[in-house]
Amino acid sequence: MTDARDRLIVALDVETVDAARALVSTLGDVVSFYKIGLELAYGGGLALARELKDQGKRVFIDLKLHDIGATVERATRQIARTGMDFLTVHAYPQTMAAARAGAGDLKLLAVTVMTSYDDADLREAGYACSVAELVARRAGQAKAAGIDGLILSPLELPTIRPIVGPGMLLVTPGVRPAGADAGDQKRIMTPAQAIAATANHIVVGRPITRAAAPRAAAEAIVAEIAGV
Repeated sequence: MTDARDRLIVALDVETVDAARALVSTLGDVVSFYKIGLELAYGGGLALARELKDQGKRVFIDLKLHDIGATVERATRQIARTGMDFLTVHAYPQTMAAARAGAGDLKLLAVTVMTSYDDADLREAGYACSVAELVARRAGQAKAAGIDGLILSPLELPTIRPIVGPGMLLVTPGVRPAGADAGDQKRIMTPAQAIAATANHIVVGRPITRAAAPRAAAEAIVAEIAGV
């Protein structure tokens, strides 16, 4: 069960640090790993990240960096100095190379294609390829750049694991317990399906954070992971 807890990352997608602290307190020792994204980062979440580290939690900073190389390198170095566990960057070759130069021991996760996108969304954005094709291309580029892991939907796991090998971390949002509302996610699996498909970690937000009983919801997902 300890390993199962480590594989669940709870997204603290809430408006305030106080709300995030309350949720962490409610979840207690059921959850050992948290994600702080843009919403909370801009509301004091980076200071909260340090509090969570002091409590023995693991922390994933989800900023999806993408800028000119010098800026990405310096920003990555700043996050690395805080002792966080994971940081996301977009999976563009120049961005990944710059982040790698600034990361030190910080583990980098490259975002392939957002799980709220499908093939039609890519066409609208000007891409002349499918989601599967773009994820595979970016996975190969991330491996070549020495990136530690990928953010991808669970649907791409069976195709991407053979490309990157067993050593690369595959972290999947777009995970919903059976019967849960998919929300804005378009490429989803259940927790058990994602783990069985070789995800190292699953990221779950609303099915826990907006549940009537968040701790029970997290316990159910941990139990589902442990059962795989």
